[in-house]
Amino acid sequence: MILFKRINLLIMAIAMGMGLTACTRTHKVTISVDNTTGQEMPAETKKYVIATNVFFAPFEFQNDAGEYVGIDIDLLEAVAQDQGFTYELRHMTFNEVLQSVAEGQVDGALAGISITEERKEFFDYSKPYFEGGIVLGTDASRRDINSYEDLAGKTVAVAVAAGTEAEAFAESIQERYGFEIVIFQEFKDVYTDVLEGNSQAFFEDYPVLGYIISQGLQFKIISDIERKSPYGFIVPKGQNPELLEMFNEGLKNLKKSGKYEEILQTYIHD
Repeated sequence: MILFKRINLLIMAIAMGMGLTACTRTHKVTISVDNTTGQEMPAETKKYVIATNVFFAPFEFQNDAGEYVGIDIDLLEAVAQDQGFTYELRHMTFNEVLQSVAEGQVDGALAGISITEERKEFFDYSKPYFEGGIVLGTDASRRDINSYEDLAGKTVAVAVAAGTEAEAFAESIQERYGFEIVIFQEFKDVYTDVLEGNSQAFFEDYPVLGYIISQGLQFKIISDIERKSPYGFIVPKGQNPELLEMFNEGLKNLKKSGKYEEILQTYIHD
């Protein structure tokens, strides 16, 4: 019981600084973002509703001041400024993000979403704006897991959301290395399960795991980067082509101006 309380206090402490706090599945927070810098926008300018998941640092999270920040948040604001559109940001769980876009309840989403063939059946993607990849992580205090071979007979945790790359990679090597897989609906539950010792390891996107380690969660990275995959902005299949075009054009301009690299360096240091 003491161990359980200690781990949960640690999760809560880190969560307050990086957006890993738990929320009920039906609770959504709507955040209105004024990205016009005080300039009058044309009357015909459409205000887009964009979904995101702020439990995915360093791409989306809440900082100590309660502000929503991260690579995706800053990138969206910069693209909107460049292209002259306004938007309203809606926070949801990752599964709700994908569902809301697929059903056309929002105009688009930016949430560290890997570009996969499975998801292309439901979404149209922008050009890639970041390349992710999967790594194996475990509790920093463990000494018995140093390679995939050491996973034999152990339990590995992954989050599942319409085919996450972590889940797919775990399944692709499960038989070869002889481990069990336990699946959670949200990433934060994976971290808790490993820190409590129920699972012995987990697979996660390398920039995410690197960031949460830098913020104090006691994990370590075991493997090289596997299954590299690009991230993209999404819109409902066959809808909002003008929004997709503006994102692509804005992204190109930000890379050319150096603003894109500036945003990355704010959260991911060389």
